[in-house]
Amino acid sequence: MPDPAAGLPPRFLRTPEAARFLSLSGRTLEKHRTYGTGPTYRKIGGRVVYAIDDLKAWADRGAKTSTSDPGMGTVLPAKPHMNLHANAPRVRR
Repeated sequence: MPDPAAGLPPRFLRTPEAARFLSLSGRTLEKHRTYGTGPTYRKIGGRVVYAIDDLKAWADRGAKTSTSDPGMGTVLPAKPHMNLHANAPRVRR
């Protein structure tokens, strides 16, 4: 019986493939995931995968037409940001 998904482009990419898609290193993409500054990802069976549409949307947030264009958003660097989770609810233990 033929595979119904055969010939279809991949919908999800693992970290190394997603990093290549974005022209980043795998380690940089892992740092973005750690700091919450990267594209949306999913965990499926313990594996981290990225939807191609999510990778494109994240990269498009940094789209600009000139150096003076504020753009639609900002793609933050892969480092901790103090105000990123400032409004997140705190969990009491």
